[in-house]
Amino acid sequence: MILAAHQPYFSPFAGFFYKAHLADVLVLLDDVQFPQGTTWISRNRFKNAGGTLWMTIPVLKKGLGLQKIGEVRILRDKRWQRKHLESLRAAYAKSPYFLEHAQFLEELFSDPCERLLDFNLAIIRRLMGCLPLVADMRLLSQLGIESRGTRLLVEICETLGATRFLVQNPAARYLEIHLFEEAGIEIECFKYPSPVYPQLWGDFIPNLSLWDMVFNCGPKAWDIINRCR
Repeated sequence: MILAAHQPYFSPFAGFFYKAHLADVLVLLDDVQFPQGTTWISRNRFKNAGGTLWMTIPVLKKGLGLQKIGEVRILRDKRWQRKHLESLRAAYAKSPYFLEHAQFLEELFSDPCERLLDFNLAIIRRLMGCLPLVADMRLLSQLGIESRGTRLLVEICETLGATRFLVQNPAARYLEIHLFEEAGIEIECFKYPSPVYPQLWGDFIPNLSLWDMVFNCGPKAWDIINRCR
């Protein structure tokens, strides 16, 4: 069995879903520390008339110290919720498939989940359904594993019975490979695809949130990703 692990990004890029496709099980690392600086867990890139559109989900941090990803709560404020929704409408209203997702986005931003994790999971599941992609996703918090670093990844594999661990090529250098070898787990490296597809607003920008591809290409999105294999 092939296992992959990834942090639960906000509106992930195409590579996140390609990784889920290659694995038998994708474990979302919700039980590790939420980064104190900027992070893809709460921030991602879209595209509008001005080029790259950064969108950040504001979260509660002050006075809370170090938090695990699954503990992080969203700042519920109609101002940013309305601003983000209006930004997406302005950027993608003319794209061929935006209207198919307009109601989902309106409900998502009008009444966001309390936890950032749940907010991100709602988006990830929606995007998986757009591809369509069926993935066995598990949460680290459900596995009862307390280790850190490479040992954490090895114990995830052992707990779920994985014999291979999927990792992006550059990331392999940061792993203690000998721990996988001692556990009899093979490292399988791969390269994220960087698909090129029709976009609005001028020159192509790679590796945006998958929403950009879904809004512009609809049901052709998965074929476009697979062509990069």
